[in-house]
Amino acid sequence: MSEKVVSPEVIKSLGILPEEYKKIQEILGRDPNFTELSIFSVMWSEHASYKNSIKWLKTLPKKGPHVLAEAGEENAGLIDLGDGLACAFKIESHNHPSAIEPYQGAATGVGGINRDIFTMGARPIAQLNSLRFGNLQHERSKWHLKGVVKGIGDYGNAFGVPVVGGEIYFDDCYLTNPLVNAMSVGIVDKNKTISATASGIGNPVYIVGSSTGKDGIHGATFASADLNENSSDDIPSVQVGDPFMEKLLMEASLEMSDTQGIAGMQDMGAAGIICSTSEMSARGKVGMKVWLDKVPLRQQNIDAWEILLSESQERMLVVVKKGYEKAIETVLEKWDLHYAIIGEVIDEDKLYFYMNDKLVAEVPADALVLGGGAPVYEREYKEPAYYQEYKKFDIANVPEPSDLSEVISLLVNSHNIASKRWIYEQYDSMVGTRNMSTNFPSDAGVVNLKGTNKALVMTVDCNSRYVHADPFIGTEIAVCEAARNIICSGGEPAGVTNCLNFGNPYSPEVYWQFVHAIKGMTKACEKLQVPVTGGNVSFYNQTAINGKVEPVFPTPTIGMVGILQDKTKQMSLAFREKGDMLYLIGPIANDIASSEYLVKYHKITSSPAPKFDLETEIKVQEKVLGLIKDRLIVSAHDISEGGLFISMLESGLPANLGFDITTCAEVRTDAFLFGESQSRILVSVMPCQDAKFVDVMTASGLPFMALGHVTKGEIRIDDISYGHIGDLKQEYNTAIEKML
Repeated sequence: MSEKVVSPEVIKSLGILPEEYKKIQEILGRDPNFTELSIFSVMWSEHASYKNSIKWLKTLPKKGPHVLAEAGEENAGLIDLGDGLACAFKIESHNHPSAIEPYQGAATGVGGINRDIFTMGARPIAQLNSLRFGNLQHERSKWHLKGVVKGIGDYGNAFGVPVVGGEIYFDDCYLTNPLVNAMSVGIVDKNKTISATASGIGNPVYIVGSSTGKDGIHGATFASADLNENSSDDIPSVQVGDPFMEKLLMEASLEMSDTQGIAGMQDMGAAGIICSTSEMSARGKVGMKVWLDKVPLRQQNIDAWEILLSESQERMLVVVKKGYEKAIETVLEKWDLHYAIIGEVIDEDKLYFYMNDKLVAEVPADALVLGGGAPVYEREYKEPAYYQEYKKFDIANVPEPSDLSEVISLLVNSHNIASKRWIYEQYDSMVGTRNMSTNFPSDAGVVNLKGTNKALVMTVDCNSRYVHADPFIGTEIAVCEAARNIICSGGEPAGVTNCLNFGNPYSPEVYWQFVHAIKGMTKACEKLQVPVTGGNVSFYNQTAINGKVEPVFPTPTIGMVGILQDKTKQMSLAFREKGDMLYLIGPIANDIASSEYLVKYHKITSSPAPKFDLETEIKVQEKVLGLIKDRLIVSAHDISEGGLFISMLESGLPANLGFDITTCAEVRTDAFLFGESQSRILVSVMPCQDAKFVDVMTASGLPFMALGHVTKGEIRIDDISYGHIGDLKQEYNTAIEKML
């Protein structure tokens, strides 16, 4: 094995700190060669090792009544659904690849997250996504949006898994660094799950799927670096996806699991072969011998280190039980998949990599991975100056609008509020025939669990403006809004996955945002008794605006899965009939802080997070779930961006129904209609149930208010007509299309 000393310039270019190089020397007992240094470079990158975040991630609550696999134990989180079923789910980012190559960046993000699910033996049945782009007035933002949406649609539609939910926001801070977070949800017989663990000394190690090329080399390192004006030079770091190959891989994986011949299986995502071999070995406390010249290649002149680090898509590492080789190969040949035996499991904490019988790298598996020898740092953090400035905001200094019509038109046309129809119509939402929310719109996606009386409920949520204003409260709100969406659909929250998108962790102000977001998430998840089952950290997200580099808004996206125990009690957000009574459940506040109304109408960006009380939130959610179970309400819709008015509009649109309401005299009209204070839910009640509903709510002691009633189509507020729902529907549905 070559012992040629690597120059300091090369060490630095690989992103390895001086103290890390010294630690590598201690682990190996010698100087590393270039291949070994490349291995440590990707495995100790932030993207693979979470070295700057793991200290805080460990504080998140991981245990819960439904949890089968805790965070970090497997490729994805796993919760028990009852009836012998389990749900595997996870969300991950593909931000930097999407910034420089939107189509393939987004497509391969979808492919990677689905592989995390089916390599556990679960069949993906639903996808969601959380997207952030710059202002659509910029051509770059339009390019990002069009490419990302087409990439998600083309890959997901061809792969055959419906998109059942998502969210999209636009803000200048995401101009050069969009966020593309993809979530996949699958179901599996809980006795047939596959572990991403290597075991069985002497068991053969197979590589399965696409041939290996040079695409994606050092992709994990690329994801752990700041974007700049030269990042387009890194386009080779973006992988190219093949959804048809992925479909074959999925079907073969699920069929292989039935042979009982799989000892362990993991997809090859970030860092490729080296990541899969090291993580699977470390989990099983074993090692491997791997012959890189046996890896099927799609191009010539690939060096050993490039084979190890390639992130070519649609590949898996499978450890097969001795004696089952023929059964496994029969399945792979049936699905016309390339495969090769490239190694074997050994009884030693070592990975030996050979090229043409020459040993090119020898490294301990455990030393490479999170929880093993990978470094763990505690970064400095300090409160940003803006945080106290935002708290000085006073609603009394903001004039009330003289014309509500002007505000209504502005909000209905706001890209953060307007219909995302142009986007979701490019996704196949009905493939697989499980989606229960396409024709029965709910706050969350609802997916049928066929053969049972249950359904899965799922959502992704985060208002990053709130988190920027106050990371602790803003992240509490993100968790609670996700739970609120699941509750309003009739479900009960069961588990959380998160995608933590932040700026550079070496910035004390950015790290302060990260630490306080984790603390807020911890508190909310503990109070709601919803564990965090896994997720993803994405640092180094920043945008250059007018020559100044700024971090994106801190965006801790919450993916949440819940269980609808009785699918006949699925709840819609849509108003049902003219004459139904409208009620607001939850506290009324004289609050417009961080609202879309404040930012877009008054052009005020400096304000705290909206008013929020966690104890009240929990009580409101519990009461609304009880109302749904007792069939006392016929619609439920949480109040979020755009406030009560936008929630009423969204509830009226599906059946073209309007509303006639009276505002509350105790607060400003603009705060009542457009404020975004939390823990509020809009419900409609049939007249025949009205008295019983009022009795139940009065006995609960929770704040609630009669608003008015559903109309045939007219929108009336305080006896003034604001037109017909159909007029606003046209504006709402076409605002984004007009910009594109």
